[in-house]
Amino acid sequence: MMDMKMNFAACSTTRALIATLAGIGLFLVVFQLLNSFCPCSSKILPILQQSITGRIHDAAPSPGSQKVDKEADSPVPVADEFAWEQSIPSESQYSNFSEADGSDTSPPNVSNSSTEEDHEARDGRQMQPYGVAAHLFVHLGSYRGGARAFATVGLASKPLHVFGRPGFDCEWIPTGNLSNASLMAKGSRMLPDWGFGRVYTVVVVICTFDRDVGTDSEGGELVLHAYDGSDFTQAARIAALKEVPGEYNSSLFHPPYPYKYLYCGSPLYGNINPNRMREWMAYHAWLFGPSSYFVLYDAGGVDSDLMKVLNPWIELGRVKIENVREQKKYDGYYYNQFLFVNDCLHKYRFMSNWTFFFDVDEYIYISPGEAMDSVLDSYGASQLLIGQRHISEKLCLQNSDNMEGEDSRIWGFEKLVFKNVKKQRWNRKYVVNARKAFSAGVHLSKNLVGKTVRPNGNKISYYHYHDTINYPGELCREFIKVKDKTVWFEGDPYKYDGSMAGLIEDVKEFERKSLGSNTTS
Repeated sequence: MMDMKMNFAACSTTRALIATLAGIGLFLVVFQLLNSFCPCSSKILPILQQSITGRIHDAAPSPGSQKVDKEADSPVPVADEFAWEQSIPSESQYSNFSEADGSDTSPPNVSNSSTEEDHEARDGRQMQPYGVAAHLFVHLGSYRGGARAFATVGLASKPLHVFGRPGFDCEWIPTGNLSNASLMAKGSRMLPDWGFGRVYTVVVVICTFDRDVGTDSEGGELVLHAYDGSDFTQAARIAALKEVPGEYNSSLFHPPYPYKYLYCGSPLYGNINPNRMREWMAYHAWLFGPSSYFVLYDAGGVDSDLMKVLNPWIELGRVKIENVREQKKYDGYYYNQFLFVNDCLHKYRFMSNWTFFFDVDEYIYISPGEAMDSVLDSYGASQLLIGQRHISEKLCLQNSDNMEGEDSRIWGFEKLVFKNVKKQRWNRKYVVNARKAFSAGVHLSKNLVGKTVRPNGNKISYYHYHDTINYPGELCREFIKVKDKTVWFEGDPYKYDGSMAGLIEDVKEFERKSLGSNTTS
């Protein structure tokens, strides 16, 4: 009997609600018609609508689904509940009312006509920042790319460039000529580290002005204005590059260039084996010939033993070491590898016909009968991708000369002669016409003008002696007695490849002639 009474009461409530809604609908229709004929009703209708809306909420509440913002007079979603609650007066506003003195303890009336600015001033909580997690921009270098173009290379906060709206403006300020106003240009931003950045990502900014700047020997300054895209901070002013009067030389940007080939190295770090570095340096100085130059970046790996190997080549003018040990302050990918290959690209882009990018445990190889010039020029490309030959860092051919012990007379690529022949992902390094590239990667440039070619066949390739450059002891850890069969080692098939070993005497003779008494014994 009790259930029947409850059902009857529920039905009565529902009928009352339906009747109320029907009546409200009729009222709205009548007033809409009235409004079309009587202008004065336009003032009455909103009042009635507001009253009716209140009746609907009173008649049919829906707890938890919506709240009403009394100032906006419109529903506020539950997701904005915290924002809605901020309109409630804070506890500090009640401080003048106390029970002890008999004062009224009810909340003060707050006028709905207050502005948003008044609300923020009255109820806004302060958020106090401390410290800096990542800088807006860390400047490494800026370089001319011609009469009106410049490139700036640096690091920036990765979250900012992934989730924010940062940007750069470029300004050229002539020297000492007040009548010649500065020139502005929008900077083009590139992120060439393929998303590998950590706290910091690499940023390359290209500035191209609509006319030549600084070409009349007046000198000037390139200023970069970096901003984070928000409305709360001002742009940072970066004095990127300064040229003294008479410094600009247009001939530097046109052929012939000083070298045929330039090597841009990845950062050197850790404990590098000086024997491996000696072999790598001698081989590539021989392969690339006298018209070549090597740029190495010291990220903490160039110690006194390594300098003994490199100093003779430095004295010959073949090698330059860029000290970038400060990079450890900025957490980027792999000792900021992408940063330094981009710095090298832009700093030395007018130094050579071709610029190579590969590591110091990798050896470029040109097939017998081929010449480096003819191979690189034959494809008409801006960039050539060079395929890998993966050599075991442990397997050696057993003979009487290399049984045990580290012997500097037997070089690493002389005794590591077993190539992994397992079908695997095609790894590559590359050589590029630097004038055609706007940024550099580790394995290729993705921002360049012209075509990229992956040569067929074996005209040019590279041998990869993985994990040998930092290995301190004897490389030969397993010996193979035969070289005419496939050998399985650690789950992979290997075959004998003596191509590099066959060049060893020519390379050693070249080193003796080039360095003389400076040759490491």
